[in-house]
Amino acid sequence: MRQDEVGNDGVVVLADRRAHHMLSVLKARKGQELKVGLLNGHCGTGVIESVNDGKVVLRCAFTEEPLPASRLDLLLALPRPKALKRLWPQLASLGLRRIFLTNAAKVEREYFDTHWLDPKRYEALLIEGLEQAGDTFLPEVSIIRRLKPFVEDKLSDVCGEGSRLVAHPGAGLRPGKLSRNPGEGTVLAIGPEGGWTDFELDMFERHGFTQVTLGARKLRTDTACVALISLITEWMGMTV
Repeated sequence: MRQDEVGNDGVVVLADRRAHHMLSVLKARKGQELKVGLLNGHCGTGVIESVNDGKVVLRCAFTEEPLPASRLDLLLALPRPKALKRLWPQLASLGLRRIFLTNAAKVEREYFDTHWLDPKRYEALLIEGLEQAGDTFLPEVSIIRRLKPFVEDKLSDVCGEGSRLVAHPGAGLRPGKLSRNPGEGTVLAIGPEGGWTDFELDMFERHGFTQVTLGARKLRTDTACVALISLITEWMGMTV
């Protein structure tokens, strides 16, 4: 829930897809307790006060600490629009701090014209992912049109000097073979389905990135993201 949806007395009136889910899936009834969360804030409990004409009235108390804040940033070569739509909820569920969608040599120019880069579209999908995971913190999203200047001039300012990993099919370390993570933040770069070019890999190496791999198989973007983020999250000592 957003802060502006919650009254001073903690009462929230829902009549959207969330109310429909409560009524059709959770079989909402008066007095029922539900887990709730405040966007970018605490979790808590909502007690249903009334159900009428498709509306659900909840009295909420946000008294529980949210899941630990993530320290993982994703630098992702912009995938095909249909794949991007599928990815938004999954990326939020996996608990990322920041998402940078970038251009790359194998990214088609028209991908940047998709309406799935409109915050009004993707924020709703991110929130669905947070609801699935029981998380409340919305990842920050940035669109990077020029990869090289971002890596060379801005990455350190944005992400700090933590660990830097670039994923590519074939050569590289398996995530489980990486040296022990000292605890700072990590940025993980995942390329197009055909992988990064040699020029891009050389650029990443020059700027402190360690190459990691899941093997020689070229995976779909959503498959690679879920697998790599899960493994790197474990390596960082965090929980998905």
